[in-house]
Amino acid sequence: MTELRINGFSQVRETLEALQPYFRFKKKQAKLLIQACTLLEEKTLRAMKSNDIRKIVDLLLLIQNENYMSKKRKTKEELYQVLGLTP
Repeated sequence: MTELRINGFSQVRETLEALQPYFRFKKKQAKLLIQACTLLEEKTLRAMKSNDIRKIVDLLLLIQNENYMSKKRKTKEELYQVLGLTP
């Protein structure tokens, strides 16, 4: 098992796009993360409107749902609270 750390939304998106044809698993998660990175490249969270932040939360929840079961899952309400949104 190897771990790779990539910093920055642009670099993450570019790396995922380059590797996308080679994914055997996690294809859906990679596609969703590319969408989230594209949104996050445009503006910082502080500069985003609440609708854009809600789109990112929805993408995060879809990515989370594709993972194997974990006890540390965050709910939509918890994510909204962390990001300063009210459900």
